[in-house]
Amino acid sequence: MTANGKGIAPRLLDWHAKSGRHDLPWQRDLQSRAGAYRVWVSEIMLQQTQVSTVIPYFERFMQRFPDVHSLADAPADEVLHLWTGLGYYARARNLHRAAQLIRDSHRGEFPQSLEAAMELPGVGRSTAGAILAISAGARHAILDGNVKRVLARYYGVDGAADEAATLAQLWKLADENTPTDGVATYTQAIMDLGATLCTRSRPRCEACPVAADCRAPGLLSGSATPRVPYTLC
Repeated sequence: MTANGKGIAPRLLDWHAKSGRHDLPWQRDLQSRAGAYRVWVSEIMLQQTQVSTVIPYFERFMQRFPDVHSLADAPADEVLHLWTGLGYYARARNLHRAAQLIRDSHRGEFPQSLEAAMELPGVGRSTAGAILAISAGARHAILDGNVKRVLARYYGVDGAADEAATLAQLWKLADENTPTDGVATYTQAIMDLGATLCTRSRPRCEACPVAADCRAPGLLSGSATPRVPYTLC
């Protein structure tokens, strides 16, 4: 049971069915052998980068590197060249190194355990959970910047983002709200909510499916600097 006695998953699943993003390029072919690979590449690209910026890079990347073997076998310079303009180039270097590890140590298949996925360069707990939840429907909680903001506002968690106690509380809430059924959709839904409605500034509370019992007082739609917990993530 969650902190206030009821979770947000049912409402997010309903909202996502009507208003979520369903046509992102990495959402295609999830059932194919390349599904986890596509989700993995997208999750790395989306770190610190908006969806609208990532889409053209992702599509060009997939054209050149349609599977993990083509990425692993490519020269590092070519990988970095396709990354030019996306920034945070350590992500590209880690992606290339991880592809080689997957090729050499995992028979070309993305690891299916959270622990093994987290051993890949550039893949932390939240990223590993997102990849496995979206591509395989495995029940793993995620806690990227968008999810931190949604949970912190909804439950009124107030604390610095890098404080161990705050992170522990948010991970606990993330796990409690992650459903057993529909985990792939829920994972996409809570990320979508943070990216499209529960944004850092000018949040659209009037359209939020969980606004009725959100614990972020004073959060006014249209406010550039909302007076709410956790506005800095």
